[in-house]
Amino acid sequence: MSGQRTYLYVGGPTRPTPYYPTNNAKGISTFSFDQATGAITPVGLIEGIDNPTWISVDAKRKVLHVNSEVFGWNEGTVSAYAVDPADGTLSYINKQPTLGSIAAFNSHDRNASFLVVANYSLTSEGELPNKAIAVLPIREDGGLKAAVSDATHAGTGPDPERQERPHPHCVRVTPDNRYIVVADLGLDLLVVYRFDAQTGAIARAGAASVPAGAGPRHFVFHPRGNLLYVANELDSTVTSFAFEADQAKLTSVSTISALPESAGSGSFCSEIAISADGAYLYVANRGHDSIGVIALDSEGGMVLEHNVPCGGQFPRHFAIDPSGNFLVAASQNSDKLAVFAVNKESGELTPTGTEIQVGTPTCVAFLQIDEA
Repeated sequence: MSGQRTYLYVGGPTRPTPYYPTNNAKGISTFSFDQATGAITPVGLIEGIDNPTWISVDAKRKVLHVNSEVFGWNEGTVSAYAVDPADGTLSYINKQPTLGSIAAFNSHDRNASFLVVANYSLTSEGELPNKAIAVLPIREDGGLKAAVSDATHAGTGPDPERQERPHPHCVRVTPDNRYIVVADLGLDLLVVYRFDAQTGAIARAGAASVPAGAGPRHFVFHPRGNLLYVANELDSTVTSFAFEADQAKLTSVSTISALPESAGSGSFCSEIAISADGAYLYVANRGHDSIGVIALDSEGGMVLEHNVPCGGQFPRHFAIDPSGNFLVAASQNSDKLAVFAVNKESGELTPTGTEIQVGTPTCVAFLQIDEA
């Protein structure tokens, strides 16, 4: 597209980790992305970072914030990298500890003043610092300051193997920038915190449950801000919630399977995304190796329209490009990215035939740069 450059960033494990079968990533890979055709072209690779398994984009400053999720560390780290607008290449700024183990997710508040981080946590609950989430101020250059607030979760869920302790897996600030919501897979909870957008201070305000043993992983808000949809990893379902901001209240509306009836067992949801107009959800299924397309109504109702093969094995993540015309799926166990065309009217995904090899991809993130 004229006047725009779009880059795609891919991260994954670079060192042996018990729950990743391979560690073929070399660092953070940079690609250019053609929003007219969906073509992907390699640009470069930056090394010198351990297990960059999650990437978020600060579009305001043209900076990446990247989690290092390293098994055995009491604290993960989150690193800041500046993007060169001319070619998309990266340069290191700084990093900070995340105050907990297995840094799984990060995202920005609506003003891009703070970064919020979720720590999945695999150390003993008695080992410090054991924080479920942390809030880090962002400097003007995109670098990170030390955390100014944090919170700890406690409890268990019904699955003794996966819910033996809290496991925060996703954290986002609400569209009105007044609250933080955390999906805790270990507790079957969405935990709500009041958020001070000036200071970064947080205070617990409430919680809502998903079905027992469902294991909430990632969630998204509807563009209107009144609904939330969470992908439940352990039972391959999606639950919708109504969100009442004035009361910081989440109320469950419905739960549906992200899989067709013929799918059987052995599949686990991973990523979830919503179309810009709020008409469709997309949910990745690891094991079934598909992306489910879910039609939405205005009240939180959902209908699984169909499932599309993801183009590889174990789709840990995917992202929709800034135009909304393409979806890029990352198949962790196939070392592959696959590009799909998105029909905005029907929600349908169609393989474009574009595929590219990249080692153990666990996260993909887009940055669009508008040229003067």
